[in-house]
Amino acid sequence: MPSSDQNMKLAPQPRNGRAVMWLLIVLSVSIVGATVLLSNDMRHLKSLARSFGIELFPPAAPPPPPPPKIFRRTEPVSIKIAPRTLDLPQPALASAFLRTWRISGPVMCEALRSAGVETSEWAETAFNSDTFECSYEHVYKKEKEHVVSSLFLVVRGNGRGMITSMRVKLVGPATDSNGQLDPAIVRIFETMLTQPAWLDFHDALTAIRNLKDVKEEGFGVLINFTQEYSRPGAFNFTLLLQENSAQQRRTKDYFSPKTWLPAPDPSWQVPEFIFWRRA
Repeated sequence: MPSSDQNMKLAPQPRNGRAVMWLLIVLSVSIVGATVLLSNDMRHLKSLARSFGIELFPPAAPPPPPPPKIFRRTEPVSIKIAPRTLDLPQPALASAFLRTWRISGPVMCEALRSAGVETSEWAETAFNSDTFECSYEHVYKKEKEHVVSSLFLVVRGNGRGMITSMRVKLVGPATDSNGQLDPAIVRIFETMLTQPAWLDFHDALTAIRNLKDVKEEGFGVLINFTQEYSRPGAFNFTLLLQENSAQQRRTKDYFSPKTWLPAPDPSWQVPEFIFWRRA
């Protein structure tokens, strides 16, 4: 049998077990309490702190107020649009932009006859089957075999009636007291340069009237009026047409309907016949 000394050594063991048990209970309760206080965005912890008069998380400062809106009074703006801006395209006015020579050879020859120059009929030449022309030649004065005063004119083109060139040669032309060319001869140049309805040749007509050298070039037309150096009193006028000049191509491409699109609906915003440039 065990002795009384051994019983006294084994007696404290139950007390250590109860201490461990209570320690575990306290630890578990602390964990549960901490979980409850920290849950729901620490709502319970904040309520408990406020009950003791403690503010754990002071409220954030409110954002600054937005700047005051400034309302400016604007006056209505009226825009005036010229009526012709909204007009439909008119093919009859295309020559003012396309800068093409729309007068045919037969029409030019008839206009010269109306101006008092009895040109021949527009007909095929003997040199080339695709070259057509009308011409006029008159000798005003002749001394023996030498021509003192004469006029020669030719309008040349192709079988489709398109003019390619016009030439005039003057020898000893009649002038007035101011040294200006006779009005009957000036009328020839006026007819040639005004029939196409271009407005670029006023300076050229003025120079020709005063028998001054002049040269103009633009939009496929070359005009040259010069005096012959080897023959005083003799003058040459040349008008050449180039169908495919760079200026003509750029202008024709810009105003071509293929490069424009009709304006979109609704019509209350912009008239539907206004055109916008295609990108």
